[in-house]
Amino acid sequence: MATDHPAAAVSGDQTRIHDIGYRSYDGPRLGRSYATRSLYSQSLRGAYGLGRSVKSKVLPMLLFVVMCVPAAIMVAVAVATKAKDLPVDYTRYAIIMQAVISLYVASQAPQAVSRDLRFKTVPLYFSRPIETADYVRAKYAALASAMFILTAAPLLVLYVGALLAELDFTDQTKGFAQGLVSVALLSLLFSGIGLVIASVTPRRGFGIAAVIAVLTISYGAVSTLQAIADAQGSTSAVPWIGLFSPVTLIDGLQSAFLGADSAFPGAIGPGHGEGAVYVLVVLGLIAASYGLLLRRYRRVGL
Repeated sequence: MATDHPAAAVSGDQTRIHDIGYRSYDGPRLGRSYATRSLYSQSLRGAYGLGRSVKSKVLPMLLFVVMCVPAAIMVAVAVATKAKDLPVDYTRYAIIMQAVISLYVASQAPQAVSRDLRFKTVPLYFSRPIETADYVRAKYAALASAMFILTAAPLLVLYVGALLAELDFTDQTKGFAQGLVSVALLSLLFSGIGLVIASVTPRRGFGIAAVIAVLTISYGAVSTLQAIADAQGSTSAVPWIGLFSPVTLIDGLQSAFLGADSAFPGAIGPGHGEGAVYVLVVLGLIAASYGLLLRRYRRVGL
């Protein structure tokens, strides 16, 4: 409560000194880990528009529904026709729906980082106990978690439907586990690439366009080159060309080690030797994305 000091008045009653009673904070201090978890939670919620306006919820929720509806239809058909297997393997579903996944990461990666850059709030984060690595880990983990939810949910629909259709439990469980490994790697890879691209510009629209361009153009170019190589009889080059697109990287990796059928021309997927290169490239891109984000935000936070 303000306290007047009449003795300090100068030149009449117009000027006064007020004691407004500032006090230091004496409550609990929860530290870096709590701040990092809070940033992760807030970013994950924001990836689906939770806690934001209705307009912000429309696109992520719509994409989530679009991802799950085909799986539900496949399950309904399998149950109705008493099929002995699902129409699509668990490892193939994300590759088939890669356009929806690319659109999701293109829309949500800029939402995760571009607004902080645009409104220059990043230095405010670093003025508290949170450090650059904490910020990057929280944002990366939040977007990767959001993408894993997006890609794993339809696999869960397929798995539950397969059990309801009384398909072989062992085969379905194995396929479901392989699908989860595949989409986990896809989520980490796509999230890293999306965040690196989005962190370059504070303009969300530019970030969306750039992420879509990188993911779609690379996939289109690689698929075209693979088709040309296959048509000319250079089948040995097909797996190596697949190293230059995020989508084909995941496709080649799961066909080499997770028993998936390859979508490459002629179904020419990489062998175990080539698959080892795919693993190294995927892990290298994930690590490189994290490192580039650290360097970027160390400069921003100065």
